[in-house]
Amino acid sequence: MTNPIRTQQLAASAIEKLTDLGLGVGLRSQHYPFIMSQLERGASLDVDWFEIISENYIDNHGYGRHVLAQLKEQYPLVMHGVSMNIGSSDPLNFEYLGKLKELSEFVQPQLISDHLCWTGVAGLNSHDLLPMPLTDESLQHVINRVDQVQDFLERPLVLENPSTYLEFQHSTLTESEFFSELVTATGCGMLLDVNNVFVSSFNHGFDAEAFIRQLPHEHIVQIHLAGPSDCGDCLIDTHDQPVPAKVWQLYQLAQQLTGGVSTLLEWDANIPSFPELVDELSKAKLVLAGHIPKQDTVTNTNALSTPIVKERAELT
Repeated sequence: MTNPIRTQQLAASAIEKLTDLGLGVGLRSQHYPFIMSQLERGASLDVDWFEIISENYIDNHGYGRHVLAQLKEQYPLVMHGVSMNIGSSDPLNFEYLGKLKELSEFVQPQLISDHLCWTGVAGLNSHDLLPMPLTDESLQHVINRVDQVQDFLERPLVLENPSTYLEFQHSTLTESEFFSELVTATGCGMLLDVNNVFVSSFNHGFDAEAFIRQLPHEHIVQIHLAGPSDCGDCLIDTHDQPVPAKVWQLYQLAQQLTGGVSTLLEWDANIPSFPELVDELSKAKLVLAGHIPKQDTVTNTNALSTPIVKERAELT
């Protein structure tokens, strides 16, 4: 392993050089036919960049890789993962990291991100993003692991604030304090998901705007947008609805505080057509011009955090 201090300095320097990519969307297989037809015609897709879910392309050398190969010739790409398990007490999975590095050498992404969470234990993947205890001990644990990951990948890591539905009673730090200490110690970047802030603030009863104001804005390099579901006594991060007005308000504030960073719209269930997705993304331009869309949070008392689980349950 190289000198951690040097790794942190290199990571911080690389984060500072990242530029605003503009407005992007997540690449989903449902849109492959439309995207490929547009590329073959030389037509614009009306977005500035794409984000891929890293796990969808690891060990995948089929049609998905072919789409990536065509897309990366014309659009910047970002890799976003869900299985790094950076907060777990399990040893880091260097087999996974090796495959992630191989994918990054193929994709040549602008950045690689994952979530500040744990996703499994004893080698078992929960397929969900689970909250961490926010303590000095867990902070030092994650600092050490981020240093190792950045050293292995030879590039900075960017970590996202997850949406949460419970908190640890023995936490001694706020999430904003945890992130500030983490990015300062490691030089890593932060992906601010303003929808996740909205969801967590409702579920735990904190001030979402105050949370965003307390973050280390100079380390925020990307913002995620999405639409949650209102279950009455809690919000669920479903990524299957239009972005509500309250999330757009947080987005406007975050862009003011960061000075402008890359924006991505996530939509992972009930996925609309690609043109409809672009229409939703384009509302970001109106927001930055001072106009907040009048969209309520959609009520769905049957919502689940991982919709595919519901689909599987209905088949049994």
